[in-house]
Amino acid sequence: MRRIVTRKLPDGSIRHVQPFHISMEGLEKTILCRDDQDYDAMVKILCVCARRKNVLIIVYAVVSNHSHVAVLAARHSEAFAFGQEAKRIYSMWFSRRYGESRTLRKMDVKALSLDTDWYVRNALAYILRNALDNGCNVNEYPWSGYQAMFGHANGNPTSVYRIPGRRVSALTKLERRELMHTGDRLDSVDWRLDAQKRLIPSSFCDHEYLEQVFEHDQAFFLKTIGGQNAAEMRQTIIDNPRRMLPDSEFFKAVNETSLRWFKTELNQLSLNQKVRLLPFIRRTLHTSIPQLARTFGMTRDYVTQALGKK
Repeated sequence: MRRIVTRKLPDGSIRHVQPFHISMEGLEKTILCRDDQDYDAMVKILCVCARRKNVLIIVYAVVSNHSHVAVLAARHSEAFAFGQEAKRIYSMWFSRRYGESRTLRKMDVKALSLDTDWYVRNALAYILRNALDNGCNVNEYPWSGYQAMFGHANGNPTSVYRIPGRRVSALTKLERRELMHTGDRLDSVDWRLDAQKRLIPSSFCDHEYLEQVFEHDQAFFLKTIGGQNAAEMRQTIIDNPRRMLPDSEFFKAVNETSLRWFKTELNQLSLNQKVRLLPFIRRTLHTSIPQLARTFGMTRDYVTQALGKK
């Protein structure tokens, strides 16, 4: 299996990329998608945010209180930034539609590097088996990327230039806002809309990556889904990343955020910059006051005081 591949990214650069699993969960049983309009918005927002954050979607599944996306990204920080952007934009959609501005503050976003063949294969299969959570067969669920996969095996064309449907690139500015929920210019995308104005998965998912992971064998892919222990997989790729990281891994994650925010290593930040960063790290990583104090080089009392001011 070629876990790391070369791809042309949305910004036009050609880079070595690797797979990451992004999970977005509504904590305390928060419902993220209440009807088909919400599901449709979530899928389109995922696409727009992937383009903004320069990652490629391999496959996805959106269910009522969580969503999973596998992406190809050059770095962990870019994969995580994609998840955070999707949360931000979907929260805006949810707030406008329902007038509930605080509900999705409890949406948890995690990005896990799929750094072994086992992780890659099982994570991709697990994402699509989430259709079962909404009581649907995997191959019939409308809010996942399953239909983009193994198109040639079903006698369907997989080249984006042969995919039927309306080109998103041809939408007017007003139509982009109404149908794609964005003011971004989408002139260069190959995405297509079907007759119901939903995005066609094969027009934006990197089906080639998933297919090579499963040796271009749809039966192997379905067998992997059927043989999974759902509880074990959730523990492995969803819950475990929410456990507190060892100091070395935690420092690395915080340092990546510091570089993304301030273009500076964590140990070179000013005190004011560290205080600005603390609440974000507390929200997004499972940590403790002592671990924050060790990592940021502050006393526990100062960390507690700084967090209390926010």
